[in-house]
Order: sequence, then structure tokens, then C-alpha cells
Amino acid sequence: MAGGRNQKLKWSKLYTFACLRPPSSDSDHLLGRPGFSRLVFCNEPHAHKTKPHKYPCNYVSTTKYNVVTFLPRALFEQFRRVANLYFLLAAALSVTQFAPFHPVTVIVPLVFVVGISMLKEAVEDWHRFLQALDVNSRKVKVHVGDGLFVQKAWESLLVGDVVKVTKNEYFPSDLLLLSSSYEDGLCYVETMNLDGETNLKAKRSLEATLCLHEDAKIAKFKATIRCEDPNPSLYTFVGNFELQAECYPLGPSQILLRDSKLRNTDYVYGVVIFSGQDTKAVRNSTTCPSKRSRVERKMDHVIYLLFAMMTLISLISAIGSVSFTKSESIKRWYLRWRDNVDVLFNPTKLIPSGFVQFVRGLVLYGYLIPISLYVSIEVVKVLQAILINKDLRMYDDETGKAVETRTSNINEELGQVEIILSDKTGTLTCNQMEFRKCSIEGISYGGEGTQVDLAASRRMNIDEERYRYSLDGSDSTGRSVEMFHLSTAEASTEKDVLAFHPCAEEAKTGTPRISNLRKEYVIKGFNCRDDRLMDKMWIYRSNVSDMIMFFKVMALCHTGIPVEENEYGKLRYEAESPEEVSFLTAAQEFGFRFCQRTQSTMVLLELDPSSGLEVKREYTLLNLLEFNSSRKRMSVIVRNEDGEIILLCKGADDVVFDRLADAGRTYQQATATHLSNYAEDGLRTMVFAYKKVGISDYEHWSKVFAEAKASIGREREALLENVSEIIEKDLILLGAVAVEDRLQKGVPECIDKLAQAGLKIWLITGDKKETAINIGFACSLLRHDMKQLHLCLSDESHKNHHSKDAKKEILLQLSTYNEMITQNKTNVIPFALAVDGKALEVSLNNDVRDHFFSTAMNCDVVICCRVSPKQKALMARLVKEHSGKTILAIGDGANDVGMIQEADIGIGISGMEGMQESMNSSQAAMASDFSLPQFRFLERLLIIHGHWCYKRISNMILYFVYKNIAFGLTLFYYNTFTGFSGQDLYDDWYMVMFNVLLTSLPVLSLGVLEQDVSADVCLQFPALYQEGPRNICFSWKRIIGWISNGILASLTVFALSISIMSSAAFDRDGDIADIEHIGTITYTCIIWTVNCQIALIISHFTWISHFLIWGSIISWYLFLYLYGILPPWYTRNVFHLFVDEVGPAPMYWITTLFVVVVSLLPYYTYAVIQRSFFPRDDHVIQEMKSSGQDVSDTRMWLREQEKSQQLTQTGHTARVDARILYLREQMHPKKKDHPFTFNQ
Repeated sequence: MAGGRNQKLKWSKLYTFACLRPPSSDSDHLLGRPGFSRLVFCNEPHAHKTKPHKYPCNYVSTTKYNVVTFLPRALFEQFRRVANLYFLLAAALSVTQFAPFHPVTVIVPLVFVVGISMLKEAVEDWHRFLQALDVNSRKVKVHVGDGLFVQKAWESLLVGDVVKVTKNEYFPSDLLLLSSSYEDGLCYVETMNLDGETNLKAKRSLEATLCLHEDAKIAKFKATIRCEDPNPSLYTFVGNFELQAECYPLGPSQILLRDSKLRNTDYVYGVVIFSGQDTKAVRNSTTCPSKRSRVERKMDHVIYLLFAMMTLISLISAIGSVSFTKSESIKRWYLRWRDNVDVLFNPTKLIPSGFVQFVRGLVLYGYLIPISLYVSIEVVKVLQAILINKDLRMYDDETGKAVETRTSNINEELGQVEIILSDKTGTLTCNQMEFRKCSIEGISYGGEGTQVDLAASRRMNIDEERYRYSLDGSDSTGRSVEMFHLSTAEASTEKDVLAFHPCAEEAKTGTPRISNLRKEYVIKGFNCRDDRLMDKMWIYRSNVSDMIMFFKVMALCHTGIPVEENEYGKLRYEAESPEEVSFLTAAQEFGFRFCQRTQSTMVLLELDPSSGLEVKREYTLLNLLEFNSSRKRMSVIVRNEDGEIILLCKGADDVVFDRLADAGRTYQQATATHLSNYAEDGLRTMVFAYKKVGISDYEHWSKVFAEAKASIGREREALLENVSEIIEKDLILLGAVAVEDRLQKGVPECIDKLAQAGLKIWLITGDKKETAINIGFACSLLRHDMKQLHLCLSDESHKNHHSKDAKKEILLQLSTYNEMITQNKTNVIPFALAVDGKALEVSLNNDVRDHFFSTAMNCDVVICCRVSPKQKALMARLVKEHSGKTILAIGDGANDVGMIQEADIGIGISGMEGMQESMNSSQAAMASDFSLPQFRFLERLLIIHGHWCYKRISNMILYFVYKNIAFGLTLFYYNTFTGFSGQDLYDDWYMVMFNVLLTSLPVLSLGVLEQDVSADVCLQFPALYQEGPRNICFSWKRIIGWISNGILASLTVFALSISIMSSAAFDRDGDIADIEHIGTITYTCIIWTVNCQIALIISHFTWISHFLIWGSIISWYLFLYLYGILPPWYTRNVFHLFVDEVGPAPMYWITTLFVVVVSLLPYYTYAVIQRSFFPRDDHVIQEMKSSGQDVSDTRMWLREQEKSQQLTQTGHTARVDARILYLREQMHPKKKDHPFTFNQ
């Protein structure tokens, strides 16, 4: 059964929506041409299973790989790493006679490294597949014949299927709307996931399909759709609908897009036009990229450098070999060069023999290239990701969700972010409107002091209070004392001043204006408890008639519907926009309950001020002039029970103020002041006005309006706007309202901390500019003294669409702004750039974008509005290209997927209310590298985990370079020492075990557990984060320093080992050390040196660190013992080497101790000098923490905290600083004139 159909309301009789306008047939000539060739057979999905009309199924995937592409793509990912590519070549050479050692020593590590990395990629992509499977498995009702609808998975949908979507469900594909639960085929759609807008969009089916409103009537439905081919344009659609030999034009008003949601409508029927990869939402997404961090890309250059070193020493070995061969030394009998021991070496052919030695050098010195570095980094990053996921302070109790690291490849990139591109709705805000304040008759009601004012007053040691006085009757302008600031030292002055005020007694009582009553339950959408309005107290105010009219505008001028009562007996509402819901909720609290709506009437249960009782009154709804982006206002015309015709209007302040009558501006100045204060608090504002219309005037206007509404053609909207202008004038101002698009918990604090850490935040939203700017103030991105630069097209350029004129206009504005910024650089004036959608479209053109980004990069804040999903992705890519900085993008919906994937780091918000049940959170989270329950956790993710991961990975790579140089160069020194013979110093298994076991485990403690400072200190000193963006820890200076340290350590170890062992007897029998003894002793010194070196690097020791470092050294002796007791045919000269020869020799232990101390001395000396004379910020903090100065000398600790904060123009702290400066400037003249000021 279809369910009951709503026959009470025919919205088309009330609205002048664009969706109710008949679609234009001007585009008929396009159909059938390239780009407009799609043919859809409605209710015949089997026709689209075969060519020529076969279209993709509805399956959507966000994975990187599939079964076919995994092996080639994953291998490509691995071998585009320079080191892996080199070892692939070395592995190939190892099976030839060029290799100086067994092939297993090269092939096994390579297979192990590549295999582990590919396994990690497969596991991560498998998780993406499972999440995509969850989305594709969602159910929708699909017509299977004979009027029967059954539940099917989304992925099984085909083009031509007829589906039934019910209230609050998401559309599984792009649908043509056939009918809805409303009799006239209207439905409401929420497109927040596509364009970021919170307002509901009205869609309407064709008149020809209105009869298809029941399951049974779908059985015989057959039609054909000819339309445009798949494309990413969200706001256009061209097509024809052919039904029973009749052709009807289609437009975007009949199209329901995937990822949008059905709201305020019980059900709709639709036919699938575009499915899967052809849908507009998916077309706006980008393919899942393979991301590599800046550190990893720079690591490639380090590998190039090491490869150059290896090539150089191989060349030296080749030249040395040729020189040695030419000398008389080659004729020494023990070299046996005439015995053809080496078939590739011929002393009589110097050049070929030299080339052979060169190739052998490339294989022998391969240990300069740390092959285990990549796999160690992979393992470390996975462990880092696990620790991030287990951070309980990034767990959201409300949603039960925690942070999830979906791609561990770029953990260290979290510590190098410089610009954050953030969505607004659902990312910064909760998409929950809350009524906060109102201004009636020039008097402000509700709300408390803002956090900025409270923080400023605390820091200035000022007792800040708000006193609002009505000058009842004494001043017709309705002036009020809004706010004044007095220091405690001026209390007597305050009393003297108040003594002369007519409302002094009320002020002296100190009675709070904010109501504390009825707080036992929370009213969703209402937070304006003021004793002067609540509990019927407003009926005792002067000029009650205007207050009544104000509340009537709130209760009657809307598109809302009462739906049900809650447990407290309060009605709940649904409306086109969340603001309207908050207005209706507030009106109910003030005594004007909207309780019923029919096609032509609206019923209020309103408070009668004369009796104090609630009275039911009925208003006849004559006309509704809806809100749109060009009108910026909404009006209703109603007739009351007394026969009076009243126009009630609400809209933007500038629009309504322009339409006021001269006699209706009584409260304009006070209202404008309040609006400015509300806007600075980050609240959305709207102005209320009204006028009484004469019956004859209305009848004349109504005829003209009916003619305009019935018109067909492009001029219809212009006609309707012109006719509306006629009656929407000479209004009387009532006041204003302020609603808050509630921020997520902790957003201002998070932004403040990120700003102190030196990050810039760009707001990229699909919402309108006014809303975005309000949110900018609310979250302290903007502040009152910030210079706002608005980049927009004039109305003429906007309408004419002349690209050359638009470019010229934008370039002129950008040039002006650039000059302004340049001139004010010395004054440190903060700038904010606000860009609307059309201007952004022009600015991103090839010949304009350089100028645009030049201006944008010099601004402290950038806000881009009306941005499409495709533009968001383009913005992320272009900001990345033009800035050369690490970009992080964060969003919550499907419209943010492209931006998330294009950025260096993509973060999806997964825990917002209302998204938990949808595939929406999957869309953003599945495409992201990290998912967070709420925005506030970004602070901890970046400033703590990002900082740690960057330093851990940087130090880990530098240590790897160090230890491999220290080990690899000993082979070169020995080769030189033995006449460039190409002989290796160590046993083959020594060389395998060096990177696989004996030095790899301590690196894990460095990469996973190291902390230069604790988490709390990271938050107290956010400027420490700047070590990442400035790349202090992985600069070429440090890289060269660690390479030098490795060279010095290798030279020390080899030189001391050889000199000590060759100049004296090794054991008690007087035997000298042979190659096995020297190799083992040198190897032991290397193992001790590199493991002790990592102990000097680590700042934060745990039992795991000690276990891995000293355990690795012990494991060397254990390996030497176990390897030595194997059969002699396998171990050869190493048989019982440790037990019988090396272990009992005191010289072995003394040499080890002496060599290790000397080889570590250079680094220790450098560290002492640096910390004593050239300390970094983290060094200073470490010293203070270790000496207990954070407790014993708190003043010094706090001073260092203040010094560590970045000089920033955004965030709560910067806004408070600016507010303090403003208040001090205001207080200075006040002391000269009078202690308080009247705000008019």
C-alpha cells in the first residue's frame, strides 16, 4: 500500500517557487546531439542490460585497487621508491657472478620489504571495500512488476527502475520525480551533502505523472526519457519526458540527486535516470589518489644522495683496482691471479676488469642504501596509527565514535600542515539553529555576554555587567543603555550615575536579566531566556501592540507545519529552513503557538495581553511571497478575524530597511546597533516588519500578482519580483531576531589553538556569504577590527555573463586589494577575503588564478562561498600548487569528498548527529585519510600526534641513514685496505641480520614511542608545532650532519679495530687476528655504536625502549653463539668462533668498549654544545621540565608559554586581544566625559 496521501495542502497554490514554473522547451534542439544522447525506458530496466542502451549499475566504490589492478598498481607503488628499485636491480645482479656474496642476502630482504608493504596496502584497501559494501548494501523499495515493490540493495538498481523513497531516506541514484505524498507532486529535498546548504529545496513532478501516487498505478506505467549525458553539473538538467505520445520538457526541478535527502514529505516515486558512476554526486568526486608525504618524497632525494655516494666509492674502488692491477703488487704469489680463481677478472684487460669491480662495488656497497627503511617505516606508521586510534581523548562519548586512521602512509604529514581548508555545515557547525536574541522596539533581549567579552573582562580585571534599560515613554526613539564597563575602583561613580537614571532602583537590585526558571528541561532550538519576555512578563511592557505584531511575524511568516507534541506538551515543527523552526519554537515560548495549517488558514493559540489568557485565533492566508537569494526576504499576506489585511515581512536588514516607510523607522538606529552586535557574536540575523494593507489596494495588487504567477516564460520570475516590490514597501519596523547555527563543541578553542600553532584556516562552503561570515565570527576566525575584502561580481556582470567583463572586474578588485594589503603590512592590520561563488569561478580561470592566490595567501582568513563540490576539489589542488605548502582538508559530506582527496591530508567528520544512520558519514569518512568524530579533535590530532609523528619519522630516517653509512662504509674501507679486491669483510649472515634483526627493533621504539615533550606540554606550547612546517627536523643541514656523523663513526670503528687488532697478539697463544676475527670485532663495535647512538637520541624512555635497545645487543651475542655451533660445513670459518676464540679474549671486550666510546664522542660533544649555546625550543622546555621549573617557577613557565604562542590574527585569543585594545580605547575618552555611554 502506498499509504495515505496528504490532500490538505497544495503548496503550488501558495508558493511562487521556481520549481512550479513549467520547464523551458528552449533546449529541445540540443537533444540527440553529442552530450545529449541518453535514452531511458521507464519501468523497463531489462532494456538497459544490453547494448546500445546499457548503462552502469548502481555500484559505487572508493577503493584504490580491485582484484585485477592490485598486483600491477601495488608493485608500481613499491618500485617507484628509489631504494626498492635499486635493490630490484641488485637482486638481479646477485644471481650472476658479479655478486660478491650469496643472492639470499639481497633477495630475501627485498621480498620481505615489498611483501610487508603490499600486505599493508591490501589490508587498508580491504577496509575501504567493506565500508563501500555497507553503502552499496543499503535498501530501497524497487518496483518489480504488477505494482509490487520489494526491498533491494542500492547496488542492484538499474537505469529505468522505479523506486519509492520514504521520508528522511537518501536517494540511491539520480531520479526523475514522478509523484509525492502531496497532491500537487511537491516534495522537499535536503542537499546539504551536495552543496552545503541547510535550506530545503522544493522539487515538483510534472502534471502528467501526478496520477502515479500509488503502488498499483505504477504497474502499467511506461514512458521514455531523452536527456543529457552524465555530467557533474548539480544545478542544470536538460531533457524531455515522452508519455502516451505527448512530450514534456524536463528541468532540474524534477530531478532528485543521489546523496540528497527527502524531508518533510512522506514518500516520493521516482525513476532512475543516472546510476552509479554516472550520478552527478559521483561525477563531482575524484578518484582515490595515492598520497606520499613530503618527508617521504624528500627521503627519495636522500636516497639519491646515498646512491651518488655509493656510485662514487664504487668508481673509486674500480679505479683503485685498475691502479693496483697495474702495479707490481699484483704479482705477489699469494694472490694466485694466474689460477683463474675469478673468471671475470683478467689482469691483462684493465678496463673490463675495472668495470667488473665497479659493478661488484654497486652490489657490495648496497648497504649504504637502507632497504629495511621502507618496511620499518611502514610498520612504525601502522603502530602509530594504532596509538592514534586508541587515544581516549579523541573518543566522543555522545556518538560513541573515535578517531580512525584510514591511511597510515602520511602520519608525519599531520605535523607539517600550514593551511586548513574546512567545510562549514556539519564540520564546524551542528546544523542546529537556536533562537538566541531579539531586538523589539529598539530594546535587546536574551543572551549573555559573549565568551570574547568575558575573557577580555577577566584579563582586564573588570567586572563586566550588562544593564538594559527601557526609557519607557521618556524617549520616543527607544534608546537604551546597552552596555558599559566599569572598573571596581569606579564603583562610587557607578552609584552616582545610576542615581540619576529613572530605572536606577531596578538596576540597584542586581536582578539578573537571564531567566533561571524552567531550566529543568532543554528546549531544542531555543536559548533566549529573559525574565522580561518569559512567563508572560512581556505583556507589562509599554507599546505592547508592536510586541504582539513582532511575535505574529514570528508565528505566521513561514513555511512550517506542526507535526507532533513532545513529552512536555510542546509542539515540534518542520519547515523549509531550520531558522524557521527556531522562530516557531521561540514564538511558542513567548505565547504564540502555531498549531494548525490548512490550504487557506493558519491557526494560532496566542496570549491575550488584556486577560493574560491563551486565545485561539484564525488567520486567512492570502499570499505567500517566498524567500530566495535575490529577494532576501519573505512575506505573507493574511486577513485576521477583524477583516484587516496585514503584510508580515522578514528578511535581510539592508533589504528591509530600504523598504521602510518614513514613519516606520522609529527603532532603526537602535536595531541596527543590535544587529551589528549580534553579527559580531556570530549570530544569523533577520529583521521583522509589517504593514496594514487597504482592501481595495490589496484587490488591485492581487489581480496583477495572479497574472504574473500564471505567466510562462523566462520573464516570469522578473514579473513576480516586480509585483512583489509593489506591495512590499512602506513597511513599519518591529525589530530583529538573532539565531545561532550552533557550533560543534570546542570549535572556537580548537581554532584558537591551531592559530597559535601558526596554521591558517580557509572556510570553503556551499552556503551563502552572509551565513559563512556569521560562522566566521562565531568560531573566532573573524573579528570586529579585521578588514574584510569582498570579492564579488557586480549585478550587471552577473546578469550579462560577459566573461571578459567579469575577468576585468575581478582583476581590478584583486589589484586594489593587493595594493591595500601591501600598504598596510607595516601596520599589521588583519585582512579577511570573502569570495562568492561566481567570483570564485572567474578567479580560478587560468589567467586570473595567479592574481587571486597572490591576494588570498596574504590574507589572514579566506572564506569562499557558494562553492560546488568540483570547485572544492579544484581549490584544494590549486592552493596546494600555488602555495607549495601542506594542505589539510576537512569535511563531513559527499560534497567534500573531492576536496578531501585532492588535499595532502583529507579528514572526514564521522560523528555528527543526524549522520550516524546515513551513508553520508561513509562518503566523507571512506574517502578520507583520517576520520574524526568532531572537529575539536583536530587540535589533538595535529598539535600532539602530528608533531610527534613528524619528529619520530624524521629522526628515524636520519638514524637509518646514519647506521647504514656507519656499517656500509666499513666495507669500503676494508676493500681499500685489501687492494680494492672486492672482498667482503663480514660473513653473509652477519650482513642479512644487520638490518633484519640486530638494528631494526630499537628503531620501532624511536618511531612509535618517542616524545620530545608530553601531550600536555604540546598544547601549552603550540608554537612547537612550527618545527614541522619549517621542516627543522628533516632539513638538509640535519641530513648532511647525520651523514657526516655516520662517516665519522664508520671511520673511527674501522680504523681503531684494524689498528688495535693488527698491532698485537689476539689471544694467549700469540696468534694474530684473521679476517673472521677482525670482521666479528668490527661488526660487534658497529652493533654497539649504532644501538647506543639511538639511546642518545631518545628523550622519552620506556621499558620497551630499554628492552629493544639492549635486547638487540644481547641478541647479537646470542646469534653469534647459535650460529657458531651449527655444523662447520655450513658456518665454515665461524664455527665455534665466539665460544672458543673471540669470547675468551680480553682484547675483544676492551676494544669494543674503547671503540664505542670514541665513536660516540663527536655526537655527544655536539649535543652538549647545541643545548648549552644554541638550544631549540623543545630543548629549553625539556630542561625546564627535567629541573622541575614548571612547578617551582610557574611565572617563568607561563612566560615561556606566552612567548611560544604564534603572533596570529585569528582565533579566540587574538580576538580577545583585539577586544581588550578596543575596550581600553573606549574607556579612555569615557573617563574624560562621563562614566557611561548611551547606545542609540
